[in-house]
Amino acid sequence: MKVESSESDILVTEPCFNFASISDAMDEILFEEYDFRSLCRISAAELSSYKFVNEDPDARLVCLVVDCGYSFTHIVPVYQGKILKEGVRRMNIGGKMLTNHLKEIISYRQLHVMDETYVVNQVKEDVCYVSQDFYSDIEMARRKGKENKIIRDYVLPDYTNIKRGYIKPVEEMWDKSKTNENEQMIRINIERFSVPELLFHPSDIGVQEMGLGEAIVNSIEATPPEMQPHFYINILLTGGCSLFPGFKSRLCAEIRALAPVEFDVVVHLTSDPITYAWQGGKILSHTESFSDMLVTKTEYQEHGKNFCRNKFGGKET
Repeated sequence: MKVESSESDILVTEPCFNFASISDAMDEILFEEYDFRSLCRISAAELSSYKFVNEDPDARLVCLVVDCGYSFTHIVPVYQGKILKEGVRRMNIGGKMLTNHLKEIISYRQLHVMDETYVVNQVKEDVCYVSQDFYSDIEMARRKGKENKIIRDYVLPDYTNIKRGYIKPVEEMWDKSKTNENEQMIRINIERFSVPELLFHPSDIGVQEMGLGEAIVNSIEATPPEMQPHFYINILLTGGCSLFPGFKSRLCAEIRALAPVEFDVVVHLTSDPITYAWQGGKILSHTESFSDMLVTKTEYQEHGKNFCRNKFGGKET
């Protein structure tokens, strides 16, 4: 990053309820090895909430951050910059599991791609979508030929002529005269929507957890009753998985079906959900109050790891 660490403050995100031993090790590395001047540890949900609430502070009193990330999904209610710990929920399903599941399906049915995580991740991002009517899409996927509006051919990269894979145009799929023998393709059909469906029905692959819509409602119900209507209208989606086409509308429908009828449900999807927390951190780091959130290297050397634990919400030992 070409910065002088001894003259720099660092803002680091960590998961909710992170193990104290991991946090202690990170503090030690940042202060002892990298020699940063001061440190702030905070969750990505708090940074996302900070940016979201500050965009319209009069209307947004609270924020429910739904972070559908790579390794897992976190649902975090935040009020006045503080996490309501009783409402935090975690699903052990994220982009990595979806990619791995797609690798297994393609390897079993067509081509061995178990070692091609990067390529299959691109396939997932390019062709997968969240179904609005799962059983109707299954019926469509069963059709043959041009009647099947879901099936797609995906041209894999060879890193010589094709640097990045792409979806073959639909009109070329059934025209054999436009087939290129040098192209290596895989055909994606039901996988297009069955893979993202795991976020809503983890039990499809034997993961005994709540689906995303159910987990969100369960999280809100764990918060004080007077706050619940506000959380339902301030649901913020972040993380790469929220970029699946149809994700927002499907999630909104799932929550609407489970939420009390007297409450409105509003789901917000940002223009760049992957870097939204970073943007919140950037704004926070330029405020006057940010200096009060820091632990300096001098304080760390004088008081040790317990000072950081107390400052950042951990427990003293």
